[in-house]
Amino acid sequence: MSGKGRGLGVAAVVVGLLGVVLAVGALAYARNSYGSSTISSESMAPTYEPGDRIIYEQVGGGEVHRGDVVLFSAPDRYGFSASVMQRVVGVGGDRVVCCTGSGTAARITVNGKPLAEPYVKQGDVDGLHKTYDVTVPKGRLFLLGDNRANSRDSRLFASDHDGTVADSAVRGRVTDDRTVAYGIGGAVIGGVVLAVVGIGLGIAAFVVRSRQPAVPVAPWPVQQG
Repeated sequence: MSGKGRGLGVAAVVVGLLGVVLAVGALAYARNSYGSSTISSESMAPTYEPGDRIIYEQVGGGEVHRGDVVLFSAPDRYGFSASVMQRVVGVGGDRVVCCTGSGTAARITVNGKPLAEPYVKQGDVDGLHKTYDVTVPKGRLFLLGDNRANSRDSRLFASDHDGTVADSAVRGRVTDDRTVAYGIGGAVIGGVVLAVVGIGLGIAAFVVRSRQPAVPVAPWPVQQG
């Protein structure tokens, strides 16, 4: 093979492998670190409406904070193993009390401080008009839906650890930041493009090789008798 053909062949292997590694690596990272789901209920309206597509980070309950929207599984409570989405209002050690004030002026307090909740539907932080005073045990979370009038959340399961959920039940944290998703998508597309370029270089190397002129073979000398 000529120098040109050999160079194209090496480039084909390097570029093609780089593309495959990039695409497969990005897909593996996405699968192990992120997930997506579609909203099927109105319990988190108006923040998330039925039919909305969400992206979530696969994190444990020990990594979430007040205000985070999480996906968790509680089959003993809900009768199914699919994930439920609610907002973290209290973490281990917090005292959550409902409510001070009334109507749209009502506020849940966390550790004695009124909680600002601009995300709740129609400004109604109470919803069920059900009072509660819960001190969240360590390793558990107090969770509420943003649609307080239509959410089966911690308020309705007071007999089960005051409605709190073990943080080990958390499957992920919802994120509205699409930067990582776009980056992963770009890496996958870039990897595919590189793999295709590698194939193209490989074809070019084959063509160059096939066009090489045959090297003439010198005839054996014939002895004269």
